[in-house]
Amino acid sequence: MAKESFDKEIQFLRMLVLTSGAFNRQQFAERLGISVHTFDKTIRRLKEVAGSLHPSSQEQSQEISETLRYSYYDSTDPLLLFLFRAKSVKETESQRISLLLGAMNEQARTAMELLDVCCDSLPADLALPDEKTIRSDLKYLEQVGVIRREPGPRPYRYRIQDDLVRCLTDEELIDLYDFVDVMANTQVPSVQGYLLRDGLKKHLLRSEMEPHAAEPFLYKYHYYSRILDEAHLFTLLSAIRHRRKVQFLYFSPKSEKSYASKNTNPLFERETKGKQEKTLPLKIVYDHQYGRWYLLSYGREGIRKYRMEGITQIMEEDEPVAEDVFEARQEELAERTRYSWLIDTGRPVKVRARFYNPGGSEPNFVRERVHLQGQWGQIVEEEEASFIYEITVNGTTEIRPWLRSFGSSCEVLEPLQLRREMIAEWKEIQTYYEPV
Repeated sequence: MAKESFDKEIQFLRMLVLTSGAFNRQQFAERLGISVHTFDKTIRRLKEVAGSLHPSSQEQSQEISETLRYSYYDSTDPLLLFLFRAKSVKETESQRISLLLGAMNEQARTAMELLDVCCDSLPADLALPDEKTIRSDLKYLEQVGVIRREPGPRPYRYRIQDDLVRCLTDEELIDLYDFVDVMANTQVPSVQGYLLRDGLKKHLLRSEMEPHAAEPFLYKYHYYSRILDEAHLFTLLSAIRHRRKVQFLYFSPKSEKSYASKNTNPLFERETKGKQEKTLPLKIVYDHQYGRWYLLSYGREGIRKYRMEGITQIMEEDEPVAEDVFEARQEELAERTRYSWLIDTGRPVKVRARFYNPGGSEPNFVRERVHLQGQWGQIVEEEEASFIYEITVNGTTEIRPWLRSFGSSCEVLEPLQLRREMIAEWKEIQTYYEPV
């Protein structure tokens, strides 16, 4: 993961993609909660990164909105890697770490040898690092698995961790790349898979592999938030694993703003619409239907639910809570969400629906889908033309889109209120298709 947070860039890219450039500079800045100057600075920074992704002069001259839009298929991969390249390290660190990796790629080196390399090779306008800075860089690179420390006495020697690509043949590397490509593009989470995929692709191209050989599949995605919100996923999973609370600034989906810049000068401090939260993470839930991540946690108000797209400036605390307390909170959450279709904690209600089988000799894809996606619900009655499905859920809000997605193949029978709501929705949809 990146050394720095990139909340602003996440919100920036989400708005840019979802609004398709509908806002002007002032509207963008107001919606994000930043100044127009900060907006322009972010644009310049992202354009620089876009130039490194697309080295040809023609592609460099594209507008940033066009750069991020890409082709119809190849959409989420560039968006994700674009973001990570933009903020994976500080601007001042990028040249130094590049020099360190280049030096360790040639042979194993000690920290003092790497310090000499940096002092000899860094541009004159950049401050020279000291031994503490180099050791900090080495510790970070070792933690993220980029380098490894060689066995032996002090002083320790470090080299690039590239055993994976060195021990495999070209044919095995292509097979590995194809597997990682499919898994990263079809499974969740995807962040680390995309980064591994990108590294393998670069290695194959350096080995004079034909470019088309490293791109055998095409994909199309609708949910950019699924990829962007994974930036917080591993921080939250770490907090759950170590029973630690987290703090963050939260912007609800109803908020007029989705981000607020950190105010370093109290004279220019502005009010934000975000709410400072301190909570104990218990569970992460992914909604595949809408491509959303949710955090379920325990705070002062009891069990709380957060959309991860609204979480910014997240920090994990050092002190863990007691194990018995953590287990008690998890048991409470399990009871509250026992009948949740997704994360709803409302009053349990029985939903009863009739599903109609497809006509003719077609495979019964309706029944197969109900079996696959119907969770703990059961088919209680069957006829030649239809079957009845029952399930008890915490409220009907979350199951409604699933029922609606079956179109004319599904008829809600109970509860009566849900049936009336579904009828009203379909009548509204019908008006959209009436002659003008």
